[in-house]
Amino acid sequence: MQGLMQLQPLLVSSIIRHAARHHGSTEVVSQMSETVRHRTNYAAIEQRSRRLARVLQGLGVRFGDRVGTLAWNTYRHLELFYAISGSGAVCHTVNPRLAQHDIEYIINHGGDSVVFADPSFATLVQSIAPAIREQVRAVVIMTTPEEMSALDLPPGMALYSYEALMADADEDFVWPQFDENTASALCYTSGTTGQPKGVLYSHRSTVLHAYAANSADAFAMRAVDRVLPGAPLYHAAAWSVPYTVPMAGAALILPGRHLDGASLVRLLNEERASMTAAVPTVWLGVLAYLRESGQRLTHLKRIFSGGSAVPRAMVEGFAEYGVEVQQGWGMTETSPLVSVYAPSAATAGLSGEAETHLRLKQGRPVFGTEVKIVDAEGKELPWDGTAFGDLLVRGPWITREYVHRGTEGAADADGWFGTGDVATIDPNGFIKLVDRSKDLIKSGGEWISSIALENIAVSHPDVAEAAVIAARHEKWMERPLLLLVPKTGRQIDTESVLALYEGVVARWWLPDAVVVVEELPHTATGKLNKVALRRRYEDHLLAERRRAI
Repeated sequence: MQGLMQLQPLLVSSIIRHAARHHGSTEVVSQMSETVRHRTNYAAIEQRSRRLARVLQGLGVRFGDRVGTLAWNTYRHLELFYAISGSGAVCHTVNPRLAQHDIEYIINHGGDSVVFADPSFATLVQSIAPAIREQVRAVVIMTTPEEMSALDLPPGMALYSYEALMADADEDFVWPQFDENTASALCYTSGTTGQPKGVLYSHRSTVLHAYAANSADAFAMRAVDRVLPGAPLYHAAAWSVPYTVPMAGAALILPGRHLDGASLVRLLNEERASMTAAVPTVWLGVLAYLRESGQRLTHLKRIFSGGSAVPRAMVEGFAEYGVEVQQGWGMTETSPLVSVYAPSAATAGLSGEAETHLRLKQGRPVFGTEVKIVDAEGKELPWDGTAFGDLLVRGPWITREYVHRGTEGAADADGWFGTGDVATIDPNGFIKLVDRSKDLIKSGGEWISSIALENIAVSHPDVAEAAVIAARHEKWMERPLLLLVPKTGRQIDTESVLALYEGVVARWWLPDAVVVVEELPHTATGKLNKVALRRRYEDHLLAERRRAI
């Protein structure tokens, strides 16, 4: 016997319809430039999104077509999220920080027919236009006609102003109903280990993920919150914030391209943000600015951070300002949320160092996701907090396979997807990433975690950022090499940094050398670019030995 409940499809458009109907006057704020801050609300966003859906129809965009975006976190980009997906097309957010050849590959591989771009990316669009001319028939610059700049585009590639098209479009569009398994959005990985890979989300997976992300132990957003997403909309849909915030009816504060410490602190304080989310690199910059300027965070209560391991210095640093740091874990392939730090009945009584130790883990899985760790033969390992192995995940918002790649990197027959991370899981289900499998250091047959060594190094008062890579060694094959960036105006005493490891890790884990550098390379999503570091420094220990001889 089947139930007698209604079969209403889970569609992205239902989220903005709900926000407009029940939270229509709630603010959506966008920092458009250093001096211009735009204000609107959910009722206007929904109305303009329907008007934009008519624009898409006028541009020849049909059901299932891919529409690319090269844009910052602004209200126009938010309108595109709903207009594109809500009309049955696929919203393809392209990371503008990638190398030009990767951007060209992603647009062509994704099959984008139209590209929307912020004015700041006009030069980029002109540069990539010859390479995407066979695929893209129109470019829309997201500004007014008066602010348009001239672009030299190939024949057959039309150029439009966003607001000019909007002014000529009707707003009589009605959100259509269709199969909830229809593709809604497309996001590519950053391509640090080869060509970027496309992850194709569905309406069903997106709405279910938003429900889970908004649960009490995760984002826990309420209508009275004011939320600033520091994660870019082009990075795994800003961790679902464009869906979770309107779903809750909370105010949305979009920072545009301004993610430096001074700009973020000003926007957080002036717009009374209660919650925010971004990668640790962003928050370490904010923390440094707070300490240098003497400013405070007047309304912020909670920072949600992920993308890379949250260091102890960040958790303890923001605690001094009365702000809780909550760590989550996921990846583009998982929509992205899989796990998040939140106390369980078994851990609620912890305090002090024991609680901090748990908070520095990647959290426990949210409902809807399953996890396990396996050894090299695929045998499941125990959840004892000690055994570590390859982390596998599955669930309704976990990718089944990459776009146009078939079984390459796909989940297995039981739905288990290999994350590429190595982890432990403790008896209470809390995940701790040991490392990316490609970043582990194998010294004399034993594994060393680069993440653990990095987190200890950044606790030093003079260290702004740290990276540990495997450097080649004549005897041990690989040994850890520590690279450090000093805080502004500080000098690093490398011996005092190495002293931090004494009694904390095994002596054979100690880095063989420390190199102080002005800056470290990052990927387009703000993570340390270990590939570039290995390419530059993998022979450092061998070269030092040769010089000594």
